[in-house]
Amino acid sequence: MKLNFKRFGEGEPLIVLHGLLGMLDNWQGPGKLLSDAYDVIIVDLRNHGHSPHSDLHDYDSMVEDVLALMDDLGIPTAHVLGHSMGGKVAMALAQHFPERLRKLIVADIAPKYYPVHHQKIFDGLRAVQLSQLEKRSDAEAYMLPHIAEPGVRQFLMKSLYHPDRKSFAWRFNLDGLEANIERVGQAIDEMDFEGETLFLRGGRSDYILDEDWADIKVLFPHSYLMTIDGVGHWLHAEKPNEFVAAVKDFLGNT
Repeated sequence: MKLNFKRFGEGEPLIVLHGLLGMLDNWQGPGKLLSDAYDVIIVDLRNHGHSPHSDLHDYDSMVEDVLALMDDLGIPTAHVLGHSMGGKVAMALAQHFPERLRKLIVADIAPKYYPVHHQKIFDGLRAVQLSQLEKRSDAEAYMLPHIAEPGVRQFLMKSLYHPDRKSFAWRFNLDGLEANIERVGQAIDEMDFEGETLFLRGGRSDYILDEDWADIKVLFPHSYLMTIDGVGHWLHAEKPNEFVAAVKDFLGNT
């Protein structure tokens, strides 16, 4: 599958992978901040953004997509940064193709299994009457009974667009993602990645717990954990300057 991407900057290649229901546009700000030191490639993963839709959505297929992009761009090795689901794609890449990675940055996700916890979000998305929307912001009232967090509602509405100028649609493949949601939570294990790895977590997030660290160190023996205080799961959006500074420090360009 040919993935949609944007590329800017010069230096060592840095591939950035978004999370579930996101898209590369979510990473434009941090990506541009990183582009003064790196050749930044922000990517729409399959079933998201402007990349193709598919009934298949698992980590093996997403890894193959990223490898195909690297091959098309003539990139033999790269630093890889992934957030949430994108972090698991990055870890699966390290698991099966460690020779293609330089350094790995995983943002607010652990390699462990996560039970399905997105049902309210999918209920909120399903509640939106797309044909009744006059403007994008009208979707918020439909989602409100299901999704309490204003930031999450705003994040999701960014994926609404006008494909035919008559009615709205979601850029992500809602049917395909909901059908494969169990696979999104699967564990990335049975590995011993020797490359340097940074795990970044939000101080108000519960995705990476203190008790997860011993298991993470078994799989990633050369890994480091850093917490950005005062932010939740979308740490790169809440404190982009601190996030970018941590990434640059880890990669060696401060």
